[in-house]
Amino acid sequence: MRPINPDDFKVTKKIHLSDLPTHLHVNADDDEKEDAMDAIVEKLSKLQDVMYAHNRYSVLVCFQGMDTSGKDSLIREVFKQFNPRGMVVNSFKVPNTTELGHDYLWRHYIALPEKGKFGIFNRTHYENVLVTRVHPEYILNENLPGIESVDDITPQFWENRMEQIRNFEKHIVQNGTIVFKFYMHLSKEEQRQRLLRRLEENDHNWKFSPGDLKERLLWDDYMKYYEEAINATSTEKAPWFVVPADDKEMARYIVAAIIWKAMKQYTDIAEPELDDEVKANLKAYEAQLRKET
Repeated sequence: MRPINPDDFKVTKKIHLSDLPTHLHVNADDDEKEDAMDAIVEKLSKLQDVMYAHNRYSVLVCFQGMDTSGKDSLIREVFKQFNPRGMVVNSFKVPNTTELGHDYLWRHYIALPEKGKFGIFNRTHYENVLVTRVHPEYILNENLPGIESVDDITPQFWENRMEQIRNFEKHIVQNGTIVFKFYMHLSKEEQRQRLLRRLEENDHNWKFSPGDLKERLLWDDYMKYYEEAINATSTEKAPWFVVPADDKEMARYIVAAIIWKAMKQYTDIAEPELDDEVKANLKAYEAQLRKET
């Protein structure tokens, strides 16, 4: 399989989504992709065990993308070998009454991973500058001062939210959270094919919602606001990665490779050393346990 460079997907300057590929050709068959994926997933699982014992950093992995972009299956496959005690997955849906009683970032703050753990956000705090921009009437549910109607939501309102999100991410990074943000870049045609499969295959019917077709009609609006959000919030310490998502297997491998390469840079992540007294008495502890037989 042709090697990939994770940096090729990292947003370091202004991008136009229409210029970026939704499919990556790597000259590999499914077996080669599966072997490469298995190898890197095993490495990540071992790293997660060490990170859990180290208990100094946490990792937040954020996934955004249009419906059918493969987020759920990607999370399942990339993190399938992780110890469940070291990982928490949160899937953010429409805010409930309790969540709307707080500021829009509150529910994301309280879901952040503890030190030593991976936290997965399947749909993220970026919904608050994506879905709400396509459907600005949703902002009215937040009961914000000075916002009585959609007409009160100015361009400055969205600029302020982008700044608040950058500050949110800057704060958690400075306090030991390593942040990855992945946009699953799906083509409109591939989404059409995946929606058709949901209708054609009985065991996938449950995944389909007529609302998927309504949102699909707003594709261009979503692309515009995704592009603006990515450009406004991809920073050195909390970068965005735009991952070609038409090939699910390759998308999973790219995400795993990006996380693995970045985490290898944290050379201080290591299993804690035993204190000298315990280390000096390991043989005695072993002998004590063997006597019990």
